[in-house]
Amino acid sequence: MRSLLRQYALFVAGSVLGGVVVAFAALKFWPDLAAPAPRISGDAAGALSRPASGTAGDDDAWLQPAASFAAAVRRSAPAVVSIYTRRAEPVPRAAGRPGEPVTPRFLDGLGSGVIVDAEGHIVTNQHVIRNSDQILVQLADGREAPVEVVGSDPDTDIAVLKIDLPDLPVMPLGRSDTVQVGDVVLAIGNPLGLSQTVTAGIISATGRAELGIVTFEDFIQTDAAINEGNSGGALVNTRGELIGINTAVLGRSRDAEGIGIAIPVGMVRGVMQEILARGRVVRGWLGLVLEDVPDEYAPDAGLARGGVVISDFQRGSPALSAGLARGDIIESIDGTRVRSARDALARIAGRSPGTPLTLATVRGEQRFSVELVVMDTPPRP
Repeated sequence: MRSLLRQYALFVAGSVLGGVVVAFAALKFWPDLAAPAPRISGDAAGALSRPASGTAGDDDAWLQPAASFAAAVRRSAPAVVSIYTRRAEPVPRAAGRPGEPVTPRFLDGLGSGVIVDAEGHIVTNQHVIRNSDQILVQLADGREAPVEVVGSDPDTDIAVLKIDLPDLPVMPLGRSDTVQVGDVVLAIGNPLGLSQTVTAGIISATGRAELGIVTFEDFIQTDAAINEGNSGGALVNTRGELIGINTAVLGRSRDAEGIGIAIPVGMVRGVMQEILARGRVVRGWLGLVLEDVPDEYAPDAGLARGGVVISDFQRGSPALSAGLARGDIIESIDGTRVRSARDALARIAGRSPGTPLTLATVRGEQRFSVELVVMDTPPRP
């Protein structure tokens, strides 16, 4: 045991002596190692810990906290409600044995809505409540209420509901005609049943149309995360004002995130006012199914640019009885050139039923005008 301790002591002593020798040699041949470390001034230390800036006025920008949208959420989120729906699914009699009662089947759905006035009116998507037998609304504060459907408009996918509760939070309405690509937006809703979920993004595009979702399209596109249950929820700006109603997600796959689509609040406001005043939206109608004429084909048709082609007629169309045919090209409406199918349908819809309009039409090498009386849009079956 003593010999082992003696060997251990000799090993430690040798290690210490070797370290002293190495240190002496290092100081002899590299004297700079003994120089004191330079002191870094406060400005220099700060420069080492922040990103370089090309603008003198931005030197302290890195010190600012990241932008918070808590105030916008506090202002807007209480007015976003969760909507729960149920509809009975028809069950064939053959599903049960003779004499046995047939158990009804129910399909449950969920969505979101926005309280827009103190009277309890709620705006949501028409597809959220379509064909529902029961509709229940739950507020952010936990209160629940049954719903009265005031009216809906399938052509824009907007519905107006009403609840009867006191002291309702109300969403302030903003303007959608001033939003710009790059503006920060927040999506608030009930995705997957997770009420009061807030996601953030930017406006990716405005005026999106021809997506095949509804008849009249003028969507705001956003990259804010939108999921099942967000439909009918709010798209708000950083002031907490409503600028759109979230409607759909396009293109979600394993390889790509979905693209959020929202109805601009300007369109929502107009449809809501019509529904509150009349119970429905009154639009002009000619029963035309229109498609754009591609610019490269316009010269062959003798058109300067644009125009729309009649691809079909809806049942009861006054245009068919007036002598128009499939393949006819509409150049202008009341002397104003038609830019696109969307433009033509919007201008026809904007006419009051019973008013006349004139279509300048091309059929082959023949040009002619047709005067029609705009009809009221027939109810959907």
